[in-house]
Amino acid sequence: MHNFQAQDHFSDGAQYIAGRLTKGMSGTHHAVVDPATGDEVYSYELAGSDDVDAAVAAAAEAFPGWSCATPGERSDALHRFAGVLADRAEEFAQAESVQCGKPIKLSREFDVPGTVDNAAFFAGAARHLQGQSAGEYTGDHTSYVRREPIGVVGSIAPWNYPLQMAAWKVLPAIAAGNTIVLKPAELTPFTSLLFAQAATEAGIPDGVVNIVTGAGKEAGERLVGHPDVAMTSFTGSTGVGKRVAEIATATVKRLHLELGGKAPFVVFDDADLDAAVHGAVAGALINSGQDCTAATRAYVQRPLYDAFVSGVADLMQSVRLGDPFDPSTDMGPLISHVHRDRVAGFVDRARSYARVVTGGESLQHPGAFYKPTLIADAAQDSEVVQSEIFGPVLVVLPFDSDDEGIRLANDTPYGLAASAWSRDVFRANRATREIKAGCVWVNDHIPILSEMPHGGYKASGYGKDMSAYSFEEYTQVKHVMFDNTAVVRKDWHRTIFGDR
Repeated sequence: MHNFQAQDHFSDGAQYIAGRLTKGMSGTHHAVVDPATGDEVYSYELAGSDDVDAAVAAAAEAFPGWSCATPGERSDALHRFAGVLADRAEEFAQAESVQCGKPIKLSREFDVPGTVDNAAFFAGAARHLQGQSAGEYTGDHTSYVRREPIGVVGSIAPWNYPLQMAAWKVLPAIAAGNTIVLKPAELTPFTSLLFAQAATEAGIPDGVVNIVTGAGKEAGERLVGHPDVAMTSFTGSTGVGKRVAEIATATVKRLHLELGGKAPFVVFDDADLDAAVHGAVAGALINSGQDCTAATRAYVQRPLYDAFVSGVADLMQSVRLGDPFDPSTDMGPLISHVHRDRVAGFVDRARSYARVVTGGESLQHPGAFYKPTLIADAAQDSEVVQSEIFGPVLVVLPFDSDDEGIRLANDTPYGLAASAWSRDVFRANRATREIKAGCVWVNDHIPILSEMPHGGYKASGYGKDMSAYSFEEYTQVKHVMFDNTAVVRKDWHRTIFGDR
């Protein structure tokens, strides 16, 4: 049983503005439901446009002071922040599992430590936010490049990794000297609110980190279109990302989009079959498959195809579904019954044109559980191959030549992540060059780390989370140029008036 009582933690409301919890002003209530039981665990007032305006105003007021803090001061604050997160790790893990239904071992061993590490990374990175070194590029002037914070950032995060997404949005933004208003998904507000409270506890000034928990149509669109928001960062579906881009473009904001994925998992005929089978099941089922980088399309070279299908089916059948707070549970429910039914719809429609090897059914349980599912013999242009299902479903297709395998891997609109499985370094290296994705793993699938960037190609969006590359998103680059001659009349003036 979990000990996290959301109604006690957030009795003052689910908005965090200028360093304190407050109730939303939309007039609409929303219930957070534990997807493992179907029970309501928290009820709150959603944010409306007035709440967004108040949060943006708080962030704007905090910006001058925070942006002028020294890199060392921001670094020290982020180091304290990492310490607070580490001290409260179990609280965060329980909150994440109760709102998402993810197994407690995943929250404890993946989500929370990854977030602590991310905070520690950006604490160090804050001291290394530099422009290009000074130089006399014309001979008569000294030029250098400054990196300056943009201003108020308005970010929108999804429900699948609420804590990690809060960290990915907040940490690079504030490390670079910006202030932020984050809108988490209304289904999963708990860890975003705890994250903002932890920032305050660490001594980060009020207004630097603000949370508005509301619906996308009202709170989200107001945040993206707000005239005092200088940048929008959005993680979510490609369809919603297009709408975000439309609104942001109207106000000429900086825009960062991390959108959908349909990651290929390419197994060449010299791969370690057991490793590939285990990697496919882990990569497909992490977070119940609700992961934009999850392995969704396995392309297996024909000599290994039958053995791979058999091995994956057997291993999927051994995965233990159940209570997320039981340490032995491997996979929890999907985020909601509505989403479970959406996933089931993809599988049910596929029965008319493909083979469901294992799974393909819900559990007889109050929670939103769906069995790990393997589909074979689908066509490349079929719905389950081309569309993002976002559930515990892996589709397996055969290929013959290496050229065909790489071509099929690239044959969707998405390009977020991929993996290649081979013992041949030349074969694997070719795959990393030619597969169009923001991350390509070799002989593994899923691991992420703070030092490396995360972001996509094509319909998976643009821009990077994590790593020092994320500062490209959250800073303005300014060229500063000094005249070194003290000459009144420059030689180039003759192109405007007078003679040499």
